[in-house]
Order: sequence, then structure tokens, then C-alpha cells
Amino acid sequence: MKRALIIIALAAVVGLPFVFRPKQATRETADETLVIITPHNEALRHEYTRGFREWYRARTGRTVAIDWRVIGGTSEITRFLESEYVSAFQRHWTQTLGRDWSTEVQAAFQNGKLVPDPTPEDDTPEMAARRAFLDSNISCGIDIFFGGGSFDFIRQANAGRLVDSGIMKLHPEWFKEDVIPQSFTGEPYWDPKGRWVGDVLSSYGMIYNRDSLQRLGIEQEPRAWDDLQNPKLQGEIALCDPTKSSSIAKAFENVIQQHIYREWARLERETGQPRLGLERQAVEAGWASGLRLLQRAGANARYFTDTSQKPPIDVIQGNSAIGMCIDFYGRGSFQGTARRVDGSPGRIGYYSPADGTVLSPDPIAVMRGAPNPTVSLAFMEYALSMDGQKLWNFKVGVPGGTDRYELRRLPIRRDFYTRDYARYRSDPDVNPYAGANPLIYNATWTGGDTFRAMAFVIRVMCLDTHPELVAAWKEIIRAGMPADALAVMSDMSAVAYPQIKGRIVPALSSKNKVDEIRLANELAGQFRAQYLKAAELARSGQR
Repeated sequence: MKRALIIIALAAVVGLPFVFRPKQATRETADETLVIITPHNEALRHEYTRGFREWYRARTGRTVAIDWRVIGGTSEITRFLESEYVSAFQRHWTQTLGRDWSTEVQAAFQNGKLVPDPTPEDDTPEMAARRAFLDSNISCGIDIFFGGGSFDFIRQANAGRLVDSGIMKLHPEWFKEDVIPQSFTGEPYWDPKGRWVGDVLSSYGMIYNRDSLQRLGIEQEPRAWDDLQNPKLQGEIALCDPTKSSSIAKAFENVIQQHIYREWARLERETGQPRLGLERQAVEAGWASGLRLLQRAGANARYFTDTSQKPPIDVIQGNSAIGMCIDFYGRGSFQGTARRVDGSPGRIGYYSPADGTVLSPDPIAVMRGAPNPTVSLAFMEYALSMDGQKLWNFKVGVPGGTDRYELRRLPIRRDFYTRDYARYRSDPDVNPYAGANPLIYNATWTGGDTFRAMAFVIRVMCLDTHPELVAAWKEIIRAGMPADALAVMSDMSAVAYPQIKGRIVPALSSKNKVDEIRLANELAGQFRAQYLKAAELARSGQR
């Protein structure tokens, strides 16, 4: 009897979850399927699936299903797309064209610096590969690339993986200064060749936990990037690896651009010389001072995660006091933390430094060889129409709004920010085109190859050497911030701006990947030695 009861109990434990589980939805069938690769979260994917499906059926009478491909952040997506196109072009080159494959061909076919001329008969093998790729319709199996930073889309477009979707020809009235300007605060908002278009805007700031700040004895809420170097924040800052998260790499770039402007103003004030003649000096000085701030923020970091979604979660849970994040993570995170019973603000706050962040676009684009180009264009049209734009910042349940999630993001269309929509919006007081004192982005300082080099430098300076950096910072704080130890820890001569252009960018662009690995090991070793020396100086000063 006991044995039978035990068997019955075990059967109940195993079987009851299957008996009471909710009925599974049947697999979606549709007339059309659109494949989209994206770093966007589940809330966005849900709302855009529902919205586009309804919009498309109302216009065409046909049904459409979206096959979302989510493999990680934008950096992971970039690597995936590059790999897929290499494989696809190799098959095209060797099997369709009957040509020999080589490392030179592999490097050349996606090299944006190679521009075919009108005479293909005199092409080198490298130029022939580039021409063949641009003339082809080879596919990676993806229709749409949706979300990420403009830097990644510019790289994809230059490589030839993005094509003109036709949206600018279909709706030329949208691409004007009063709807979607070509650029704003120095950032490009769409590609003149139509290969990508910004869909929504992002800025960057700090999400913080008021209870954690109080626990640490910090009375002032963060209002500037400089607050990230507060010694009281040891082990309390949540950061992302800039080589994995392009959005947070953009935030780090904003910090450096802010410091360049500061140095420019200081030099003008102190020297009395014309501002234009001081630009180069300001860039070099601002680069170094911005890296020093990021180094100290890294010394305070609890970790460097691979995903930009983790810092807001940890701050909300109280595991970290402050996290750098995209604006919509900040706004969306504290909307659910109500004000306290006594009327004071809730636990979570967010602040975006007005002169410390630009308004960057999150673009959308059609991939070369898109399996369904017609529906791809329709999705582009929906995303940029007012129907699609409303999803970004309308409340749940209002006309034209979302049905489950408030996305709390800022649409790119300038004509969205009208009084007529204010009562429906999640953030009715926010108008990105009317902000005071924005940071004006200058791509010649930190854009292009320098952007990637910046992420690389932060990795070797803060991530690869994090234990030694943290140990040195603790000793320096314990010793009362001695100037000699700080100077050693903060020495940026190995990664000074001239070194970026003359040494680091060439190594990262080398065909031989060993060059990058060798440089990373060398620089990490140099910073590791600096941190050990700084810690020893701080300790010796206390004896």
C-alpha cells in the first residue's frame, strides 16, 4: 500500500503540471512571412507584431507573420550578418561565377573603400569581387535589420549589405526638415542613398536607486557623468562592455565628446586664442580626460555585462546604486515604482545630462537579397508612418496606442510632437527637438574607426584589467587620493589620441587578427603594471 501511494504521489507531481498548463497557441499561419533581426526587447516585438499585422491586413487584405531573430546585441548581430554574407558570397563566387576563393577576395567584396568604375574589363580580382557583390542579390535569409546604433548601420551600408528600400521614393514628403531631418545635433538621421532610416531616438543617462544612494551616504542624486567617479560608489555602478553593446559604447563616446568641448572652452578662456585654432589640442586633451573619467567609473563598476538590459534591472533590485543606460530603459524602469506614501519620489530615478548626450537614431533597413522585399518596404512604411510612430510613446489602450506595454521611447518624426497627441503620450512634456543645451556630435573626433578603437581601449583599460584597477582604486581612496598614485593610475600616454590614429586603428583594421590580439595583450599588460604601481605608491604613502 505504501509503495502504491508513493507511486501515485510521484505520478501526480509529474503529471499535474501537464494537466493544468495553459493551452498552447497554435502556430501562426499567414500569407506572408517577414524575417527581422533585432536587438529590441520582447515588449517592442509584441507591439510591432500586432500593429503591423493589423495595418498590413487593412491595406492589402492579406495576413503577415513576423519571424523575429534575436541573437543578442547589435555587435553580435553585426558579426552574424558578416559571417552569413561571407558564406553566401563564397558560394556565389565559386559556384555561380566559377572563380577561385582567397582571403583577398573575402576582404575585398565587402570593402566599402573599393568603388567600381565603369570599366569592369580592367578590374583587379579584388575590384571584381566588390563589383560582383554589389551587382548580386545574394541573401543572408534576413529581410529587415531593425534597431541598434547608426554607427552599425553605416558600417553595414558601406559594406554593401544594406540596399535602398525604396521608402524615400515612396514618401519623399517624410524626408524634410519638418518631419525627419537629415541630421540633428550632429547625428545623421537617414542615409542619403536610402539604405537606412532612423525610426526612433535614443539618448543616454543614469538610472539610480535612491535607497542605495542613501545607504552609501550620497545625498545628491547624480546630475553629471562626473558623479560616476565618486569614491563612495565602489562596487556600486553597473556598466556594459562597449565591445558587446554598441548603445553603451555610444554613451561612453558621449562622455568623451563632452570632455572635448570642455577642454576647448577651457583653452579658449585661458589662452585668448581663436577657438578654431585650438580644436586639435582640445580633442587630444578631451580624449584623455574623458578616458580618465571612464577609467574611474570602471574602477567603481560592480561588473561589465554583455547586455544593456542588465544594469537597469540590477539598479531596480538594489544590487547596484547607479547604472549607465539608454533613456527608454531609464524612463520605463521607474514608471512602475510609485511615489512613496509620504509623497516623496519612488526608489528609482533617471537623469540624462543635457550637455552630455546626443540624440541618436535607432535605424531600420532592408538587407541585400531580402527574401520578401515587397513586405519589407511595407514594414518600413508602417514603421515611419504616424501609425507606427505612435507605438513608441503612446499609452496603453489609447487610440493608436499599444495594447500591453508602454514603450516610453521618442519617435523620430518631428511632426509627432504636437499638442493634439499630448494627452495620449507617455511622456507629454518631452520634445527631443526642443531641448536646451544639447551636445552637438562631431563625428570627425570619435566616429568611424575611432569609435571602435575607443571601445577597444576601454576594454583593455577597464575590463581585461578590472581586478587590478579596482585594487588600485581602493588603495588610492584609502590613502586619501594621493596625487602621485592617481597620476600613475590615470596615465593615458599609451592610448593618447595620436596613438589611436597612428597605431591602434591600423592594428584593429589589419587583415591579420593576431595584430589586434597582440596589441590588446600589450596594452593590458601596460595598464596592469600601472595599476600595481599606483597601488604600491598609495600603500607606501600611508606607512
